[in-house]
Amino acid sequence: MKYLSHKSDICIVGGGISGMCAAVAAARHGASVVLINDRPVLGGNASSEVRMWFSGAHGENMRETGLVEEINLENNYRNPSSNFSIWDSVMYEFVKYCPGVELFLNCSVNNAKMNDDGTIRSVTGWQGTAETWHTFSAELFLDCSGDSILSTLTGAEYRIGREARAEFGEDIEPEETDRKTMGMSCLLQARETDHPVTYIPPKWARVFNSPDDIPNRHIGFKGLNNFWWIELGGEDDSIHDTEALRDRLLPIAFGVWDLIKNRGNYGADNWELEWVGFLPGKRESRRYIGAHILTQNEVRAEGRFDDLIAYGGWTMDDHNPGGFDYPGHPTIFHPAPSPYGIPYRCLYSRNIKNLMFAGRNVSVTHAAMSSTRVMFTCATLGQAAGTAAAIAIREKCTPAGVYEHHIPELRQTLADDDSYLPWFTRAIPELSRTARLTASEGDPEPLRNGIDRPVKDASGTWDDNSWAGAPGSWVQYEFEAPSHVTLARFTFDSDLNRKGKGEASNHWEKNILSNYPLHQPPRTVPPTIVKSFRIEAKRQDGTWQTIFHEGNNYQRLVKVPIDATTAAIRFVPESTWGTAICKLFAFEVK
Repeated sequence: MKYLSHKSDICIVGGGISGMCAAVAAARHGASVVLINDRPVLGGNASSEVRMWFSGAHGENMRETGLVEEINLENNYRNPSSNFSIWDSVMYEFVKYCPGVELFLNCSVNNAKMNDDGTIRSVTGWQGTAETWHTFSAELFLDCSGDSILSTLTGAEYRIGREARAEFGEDIEPEETDRKTMGMSCLLQARETDHPVTYIPPKWARVFNSPDDIPNRHIGFKGLNNFWWIELGGEDDSIHDTEALRDRLLPIAFGVWDLIKNRGNYGADNWELEWVGFLPGKRESRRYIGAHILTQNEVRAEGRFDDLIAYGGWTMDDHNPGGFDYPGHPTIFHPAPSPYGIPYRCLYSRNIKNLMFAGRNVSVTHAAMSSTRVMFTCATLGQAAGTAAAIAIREKCTPAGVYEHHIPELRQTLADDDSYLPWFTRAIPELSRTARLTASEGDPEPLRNGIDRPVKDASGTWDDNSWAGAPGSWVQYEFEAPSHVTLARFTFDSDLNRKGKGEASNHWEKNILSNYPLHQPPRTVPPTIVKSFRIEAKRQDGTWQTIFHEGNNYQRLVKVPIDATTAAIRFVPESTWGTAICKLFAFEVK
């Protein structure tokens, strides 16, 4: 048995999508980061161990961007078959090979030590695969574990269950407070073959003879159905009863597939059960109490906070605590606007000064959490928390100090990193703002308006906020005098409304498939993204010199370091991944 100690600026517990984005955001902004995950793979509910897809804000042009879009586009490029092992490797690469992040997998945090002032000094975790106890010291701690493991270890205030309706005036809450939550699910995956496949259920599978035995559940298995309604635990302890709940969920899962294969005509003759989740995917457990608690009514009022650092847009999707045992509809979709803002104050503890959090455990009521819990939203919360933590480290202040003194910087930094903030206009560098901007065709001015996607104006009309030109066209900045240029920033068009393919073509594209039809079309890089382009600088003699060339871009946000003193900089798109026109939302230099 070994005992090792580690020190970093920031320690993050939990390697789901929120923890991943927090770690990379903090490291890219200069902090040293440790990320601890208690599973062998990253991604939490999105990983191969649970297999839930990303969901997020509803509506046209509302897809979340920033780091989560970077991960998705990497997956589209590298994983045409929607293979879960490749998907796991995409998430692993994103964290493991990010400079400044040290990753510890299979490490379960189970202890914390506090300083005399009530702040966290260190946390300790057991890494069973290496028979090693690790102690992690840091200035700031981020709990992205979902279950808020640091709450009970540190004395941080938290809630669990549903608030009474009268506490915040939330009309979708019960009359009395309780400890009931949404449940957890063991998901299924099926694959279509070119021949009949036999299915023999285990003897312990539950028997369902017809759909009448599971009323109000959709048992179709094509498209995006992953049997999310195989759900239990909302009336139990959503943390301490997890093992017992898995043992109740598995007989249901195998029994549902038995119904589909052997007890009716569901078109499943050639389909085989490829995978059953033995790790339940959780929806709800502890929620921290932060400097602000986001409520149902603030969600419905669009959440236009001064410290807005992320947004949601999923409906308030409140699963019945009875789950599979409840014969009525398994969830109620309560309306919520898309988008609505989420304030920074929901991301740090009100009683532990150096504790932050991101993911489904942020400071919200049960009603608000029924919307904020989905993974696209959790990813943007993680990016915001990690960025704020890096600012706190640099400025030697607490997370509350970031709120008091650095919110404008935090919001600008997030926007620069393509994390969309509704109703916020990104500031443009002075060099670009004061230069003469021209193009060989079209109006290039939207490229420096600080809005990097289509947005509706006050009349409800879409403003595209883009420039488009044929391959070989150009856009250029001309300066009043030769200027030193250090960076070019681009936001390309990744088609925020892109759809899935094949059986999933009636849904927005997901990061992964739930089932695998025969001859499923491969996932691809969005055809709208500019694939090859060059950057040119104007020489003293008036000719143009190529100072950068990219031949295989597949990302939306691209930042190109430059070291050139010139009177003008020109961008020339050469090709896309499929469309005839090259389109982008931002191009600026500084």
